[in-house]
Amino acid sequence: MKKIIILSTIIITFLSCSVNEKPEFLKVENIKIVESNADSIILSADAFFNNPNDIGGELKSDGIKVFVNDVEMTTLSSKSFKVPAKREFSIPLQASIPTNRIFNSNNIGSVLNSLLSKKIKVQYIGDIKYKVLGFSHSYAVDMTENIKIKL
Repeated sequence: MKKIIILSTIIITFLSCSVNEKPEFLKVENIKIVESNADSIILSADAFFNNPNDIGGELKSDGIKVFVNDVEMTTLSSKSFKVPAKREFSIPLQASIPTNRIFNSNNIGSVLNSLLSKKIKVQYIGDIKYKVLGFSHSYAVDMTENIKIKL
């Protein structure tokens, strides 16, 4: 009798938790230069989501390419992030771009143009993957922003 009660409690609990739909990708915001030195420039951004489900999951943002002035500079890889249930949340995206990639001979015209206009065009393109209970989904990210640079 005890086993039947425990088993039925587990089944009812499992059935009441639902994964009705995938978390909704809302936007990428707050693209900014966090740090710059002679070796690298570190960019950061926040990807915002809303999870309407009763259970959480996991997000991973491997393979997002970072373009500066339409030239591919680096690829993001990050740790997995826990997705909270029934909440809006954000995950940080951070990229380190070696300065020698920015100042090589193929990019010098775009660098000079950015210095004159005091703006740099940053674009994130790739996928963020969501996993829960064997279910997975990819979100396409394609966000461009012009960032003011201080000289």
